[in-house]
This record gives sequence, structure tokens and C-alpha cells, in this order.
Amino acid sequence: MSSGPSLRRLKNYALGPLGLQRYLRGCGDGRVKPRKPARALLWAVVAGQLLRETSFHGVEALVHSAAPRQLGVSTRFGDDTLAYFTERLDPAPARLAMVEVLHRAKRNKAFDSAAFIGLAIDGTTVGRCGEKGCELCRSYRNAAGEIVGYRHHLAMISVVGAGISLPFDVEPYGPKDSEYAAAQRLLRRAVPALGLRFSDYLVVDAGLATATFLHAADEARMPIVARLKTNLPELAAAVEKRFSAQPPHRVLSDCKDRVELWDADDFDPWETLKWPTVRVVRYRLHKPDGTLVQGDWLTNLPSNKIPSLSLYRMARSRWEIENQGFNDCKSRQGFEHICHHHSNSLLVCWLLTLLALIVGRLFRIRYLHRGSHPIRTAVELVRLLWLSLGTKTAFNSS
Repeated sequence: MSSGPSLRRLKNYALGPLGLQRYLRGCGDGRVKPRKPARALLWAVVAGQLLRETSFHGVEALVHSAAPRQLGVSTRFGDDTLAYFTERLDPAPARLAMVEVLHRAKRNKAFDSAAFIGLAIDGTTVGRCGEKGCELCRSYRNAAGEIVGYRHHLAMISVVGAGISLPFDVEPYGPKDSEYAAAQRLLRRAVPALGLRFSDYLVVDAGLATATFLHAADEARMPIVARLKTNLPELAAAVEKRFSAQPPHRVLSDCKDRVELWDADDFDPWETLKWPTVRVVRYRLHKPDGTLVQGDWLTNLPSNKIPSLSLYRMARSRWEIENQGFNDCKSRQGFEHICHHHSNSLLVCWLLTLLALIVGRLFRIRYLHRGSHPIRTAVELVRLLWLSLGTKTAFNSS
């Protein structure tokens, strides 16, 4: 075990090559006269996420175990200390730290296998509860219109289409807010923070395919690929009329699927969209079991620079934020668990979950995958990290 992956080696990787030393030193601690060092509390939460011990009670048990040195934590504390700490922790340094990690990863050629680097924005539901506990709680009702509980919603942005999916920011929205507004705030904050040269396109679902959001992407100077559905009836009807009367412009194989592609860049924009023309690509997947999957996507990427096949792959990369973003965060990282029901604590915990996800994936997929050996699975890495602590504590492998 001495030569294999361990939590201490992972921490050295995070603080060294990924440059998180500065964040741990200046994480935005807002406590008055703190008795426990902020860097110890911060790393304990991140380490808990890496070990899939996502509750504050679980982190408390870890730091009171027989392996605090292997955990990389210098002091013991309780779950109430973490609650007080996260209530007062500024989320801005965490966001900046993840952006800096992404830039370091790009400089270290983590995305070199991809022709284009994409970003995806989407919304989801997390953190259900029976009673309202913070300003981010949103009520939901039964068929009779009665309030039966509360939940939280957020928009997420992730690197996609680059061979490794890395979600790096979230924007919550409260009772009088919406995914549409939160996604625009996230777009205007995260894309400039990354810089114009980091990514090549933004991909979104049909709910964000509106003139206002597309114009916001234009202002951020970010080309966009958006799902086209019946929410844009005139354009959808024009696309159906033209493409249904034509044979596919290109036919190819994608793994076991046969793919048919249609592509045209001269569709008229709808009344409120300030684009000269709209390009639309349609793909139709014929799966081995006979299933057909069809999707229409609109974009302002020029056809003389981005061929149909590349645009098809950009569109398909949207599913990464669903599978490697929301699904992994919820099923493996406890994203829906409310550690402490306070709006700032919730936001900080969501951000630290993403930070742990970025560190763990870069360590597992890029740093450990040097040589000819296969990439370790996520659950294999978690097992090795637990074994490195020298404890018999079980973990959730779901």
C-alpha cells in the first residue's frame, strides 16, 4: 500500500500541482476569533467528500478516528464547528480556486485529447425537507395545491466534451427566482472568470433557448449550441418541413449506433433574436435494438469552421452535466443531503463538493493514469483511499 494512492498523496497533489495551497490559506473565513484553523476544517470537508462521507457527523467521526494524520487534519472538532464555519465562509474564494484549478489542468494538457472544450449549464433540484429552514427553500405542492414540503434548486456549469467532466460552479435560486434567471447569472459570472480562450462553446437545453439567454451568451462572446424543441414553434416547423423532405446529408457510425445528420445554416431567426441567420443540425441515432433517438439543435457556430460531425458531438456533450454532474453528485457525493440548513452553508457545501469532485477526477483520470495501465474506477479509488487510512470504516459504494 505504500506505493499506491492514498489520501495524503492526493492532498499533496491538490496543494502542489493543482495549486490549492493558496485557497486553504485564504479561504474567506468569516468567523470571529476562531479556535480551530480554517484550513483544517476546509480540508476535512473536502476529504470527507473524497471518501464519500458527506455529512458533518461523518466528518466528525473521521477526525476523531485513529487516522487523523493520514486524513491530513491537524486537529479534532465536532459537527457544530463545521456548521458555524460554513455559515460564515465566503463562497467567492472557492469559486476562484476551482477556476484556477481548471486553468492549471488545461496548461498541464488535461484536455489535449479533445478538439473542442465545451461548457454546459443546466438546473436541478436538491435538498428536500419537510419545513422551511432557509431563504433558499422553495415550496412544492400536491394535486390539491397544498404545500407538502420544501426543496432547493440550483443551476450548475461544467466543463464538457473534453474527455473529463468537471463541474465547477453553482448558482442557487430561491422562492421568487427561476432557473432561467439563475442560469444567466451563472453565465455572466463563470464564463468571464474562465476567460474567452478557455472554452469553445456553451451547450444548453431547450429551456434556455430564448433570445434573452442567447444574447447574454453573445455578450459573453461565447458561441452557443441549444436544443430546439416546440418552445420555438416557427423555427421548429421550418426545420421539420425542410429536413423531413430531404435524405440525410451525412451518415456515419458512432460506436454501435448508426447516425444520420442534417445541417443547414440559413434558417430565419424568430422576431426577438438578433442573429442574421440560425444554423440547425439534426441527428437521428439508430441504436442496435432498433430504438430511434432524434434531436434538433440550433447554433451560431459557422458551418465553414465547425463541420456537422463536430457540432453533433458538441450537442451530445450536454448529457455529461446530467450523468457526470448531477447524477454523480446526487448518487455518490451526497449532493441532496442537507448538512446544515443555512443558505450560505448549503452553497458552500455544494461548492466544496464540486471542488472535491474536480480534485478526485483529475487525480484519478489524469495524474494516476500515467503509463499503460487502465484508469481506475471511482469506486476503486475510494477503496484505496479508505485503506490508506488504516481503518475498517465502511463506505457507501452506490
